Amino acid sequence: MVSAILLFLVIIFISLAVFSFSGGGSGEGERIRDRLLGKGAKAKAKKVDPAESAQLIKSEEPETSISVKLLKRFELAERVQTLIEQSGLRWTAAGLVQGALGAALIVFNLCWYLAPYPFDRFAWVVAIGAFSLPFAYVKRQAKKRITRFEEQFPESLEFVSRSMRAGHAFSVSLEMIHREFSEPLAGEFRRTFDEQNLGLPLEIALQNLGKRVPLLEVQFFISAVLLQKRTGGNLAELLDKLATLIRERFKLRGRIKAVSAHGRLTARALSLIPFGTAALMFITNPEYIGFFVKDETGHIMAGIAFGLQLLGYVIMQKIVNIEV
Repeated sequence: MVSAILLFLVIIFISLAVFSFSGGGSGEGERIRDRLLGKGAKAKAKKVDPAESAQLIKSEEPETSISVKLLKRFELAERVQTLIEQSGLRWTAAGLVQGALGAALIVFNLCWYLAPYPFDRFAWVVAIGAFSLPFAYVKRQAKKRITRFEEQFPESLEFVSRSMRAGHAFSVSLEMIHREFSEPLAGEFRRTFDEQNLGLPLEIALQNLGKRVPLLEVQFFISAVLLQKRTGGNLAELLDKLATLIRERFKLRGRIKAVSAHGRLTARALSLIPFGTAALMFITNPEYIGFFVKDETGHIMAGIAFGLQLLGYVIMQKIVNIEV
C-alpha cells in the first residue's frame, strides 16, 4: 500500500513537470509579442511594471489551499488560470487541479487493485492519462473558443473602423461591439471596455486582452492602437487594412489545409495500422501475441513500440501542420 502511494505521488509530480514544460506558447511567439508591444528584454528581466500586473478581477481562491500552494510551488498558478480564462469556463485553478488529482487517484487505485495481471502494472500510465484529461478538456475548449473569436475578429475591426468614421471614440466603439456581436468576441471586448472604464489604463486593458486571446492578429491590433495613441495617424484606415490582411491569411490557411489533408489522413492511417494488426492477431493467433502480455521482455518491447509509434505520429503531425 505504501509503495502504491509513493508511486502515485511520483506520477503526479512527473505530470506537473510535463505540463510546466509543455504549455505557455513558444519562445518565438513570446518574442514576437514582446516586439509588437514594445517590451524590452532588459526591462522584463530586471523589473515588472506594477501597472502591468494590475487586475480588476481577482481569484477568490484561498491562499491556504493546498492546490494553490502546489501550483505556486511549480509556478503554474498564472498559467493554469490563464488557460481557464481562455476556455471561458467558470472554474478555478485550484478546483481544476483538485479534480485532476482526484481522478488520477481513483483511476490508479481501481487499476492497481482490480485490474488482472499484467494490466495492473500499467496503472501509473492510466493515472497519468486520467490526470491529464481535465487539462486536455480545458485546453480543447480554449482552442474552440479562440477559433470562434478569430472568425469574428475581422468583422469587428471593420465595425470599429466604421464607428470611428461616424464620430465615435475608440473606447465607445469597443463597448458597441458587445451589443452587435455574439460570444466570445462580445464578452472579451466588453471586459476590455469595463477594465478601461473602471480606471485601468487602455494599454494595460489591451494587454490583458492579448493574454486572454493569444492570437497574433490580436497582437497586431493592440500594437496598432498603442502606436496610433503615441504617434497619431488614421486608426480607422489602419484597422481596415488589418482586417483585409487577416482575411487573406484565412484564405491561405484554407488552401494549405486542403493540400495537407492527404498527409494528415496518411498519418492517422499509419498510426492505427499496428493497433489493428495487434487486435487481429489476438483473435486469430492469441498464443503468438500472448508473448507481449505474459512475458516481462514482451512488456518492455510493447512499451518501446508504443512510444516509438507515438513519436512517429507526433513527427508526422508536425510535418503536415503548417503555421501561416
